[in-house]
Amino acid sequence: MKTYTYPSVLAIAGFDGSGGAGIQADIKTISALGCYATTVLTALPVQNTQGVRNIYPISVEAVGKQIEAIMDDIMPAAIKIGMVHTPKLVATITKTLEKYPKIPIVFDPVMVATSGHRLIEEATIAALSKQLLPIATIITPNMDEAALLANMEVKTLEDMRIAGEYILGMGSKSVLMKGGHQETERITSLFFDLNEGCVPFESTKIRTNNTHGSGCSLSSAIATYLAQGETLINAVASGQSYVHDAIDHGKNVRTGKGNGPLNHFFNPKKMIKYEMDRTDLEKNR
Repeated sequence: MKTYTYPSVLAIAGFDGSGGAGIQADIKTISALGCYATTVLTALPVQNTQGVRNIYPISVEAVGKQIEAIMDDIMPAAIKIGMVHTPKLVATITKTLEKYPKIPIVFDPVMVATSGHRLIEEATIAALSKQLLPIATIITPNMDEAALLANMEVKTLEDMRIAGEYILGMGSKSVLMKGGHQETERITSLFFDLNEGCVPFESTKIRTNNTHGSGCSLSSAIATYLAQGETLINAVASGQSYVHDAIDHGKNVRTGKGNGPLNHFFNPKKMIKYEMDRTDLEKNR
């Protein structure tokens, strides 16, 4: 009997009980794209589609032990890191992962929630910059997160270029500056790499509130494609395409009262459409 091994992707991230972001979005994305998801929980945010209400910490020791347990048993082909909210947690994750320099790491610096709620303190930003960025293969900040990392306002495409080059100079091997917060009809993300230079990626702006967890999903998608052997720039392109389509196929789905999630498991040929008039919808809320 033949045995098979699926490439695994380790997601080190926070929790989202509403299912759209954090470790839940990571599991959905990794699974949808054909890899095996393993996880390490870094924090327990209390949140829903409307925002973050509170954040309960997971002990630093527990996070380190979780990582060690996975690495001893199911060695990942790529790693995605999301919510890391204390300097001690940064140090523990960095120290543990430094032992595995050949595994690509995608770091999504979760600093500001979709609702605008800031999730990180200045001391943690400093720790991330000095310790975690240098071991990351790629970092994927949005415009708000780039503003915190580069300590500047990031509103325009030129701002993105300046901030992206600054963050690249902080030690990460490459940077994807996400342009999803742009209000133009077409949005531009910028990929910075020491070998490739600056490569723009353009896509159509999808007008929807259902973007909760899009950053988590993108970083997980990039990690998944890297685990499958794609080059970094191809993984970045494919990851953005997946998230764009997942947003598009979930744009009219109503989940929660706030910013709804993506449709991670979309299949254009077999889309199941749930149609409900407004009266019935309100009865079920």
